Amino acid sequence: MAKIAFDELRFVVADDNAHMRRIVRTLLRAFGCREIYEAEDGASGLEAVEAYSPDILISDITMPIFDGIELTRMIRNPEGCRHPFLPIIILSAYSEKKHVIAARDAGATEFLCKPVSATALYRRIQNVIANPRDFIRTKTYFGPDRRRYVNPNYSGVERRTGDGSENVIDPNQVHIEA
Repeated sequence: MAKIAFDELRFVVADDNAHMRRIVRTLLRAFGCREIYEAEDGASGLEAVEAYSPDILISDITMPIFDGIELTRMIRNPEGCRHPFLPIIILSAYSEKKHVIAARDAGATEFLCKPVSATALYRRIQNVIANPRDFIRTKTYFGPDRRRYVNPNYSGVERRTGDGSENVIDPNQVHIEA
């Protein structure tokens, strides 16, 4: 397991519940993080992302003004946000498959169920840092590759065609003008 330099990372934590923000902030500080910015709703979460250029966003799925799914979609819009490749970890008390799929389809990088444990949060952060996924652009989606494992023997209807209808983008090779 690679060691993460938390003291060099900047986080935005967006959650309408002050107690939950405090829990996440406490865990991040225990990991060694020094820069943590908080937002109490989706709108202030987007403002914080634009103002502080975080390395990772941790967002609740249910918030006022706009929720974590809408926030993720706004961030994943390369024409509307300066940080479309930002790793996004969605927190949710709702663990039903439909919520996980909604977060994934909006472009979330990771999904974490509440109650949050230190180990689970650490693993999600480690995964977005140590195993960054390529980004995909199709007609209807922009975000991290939703498939974690590519089976070379799969030949079903959802197999990539390579016909140009989707583009694989390495976020480490892209420069976004500020």
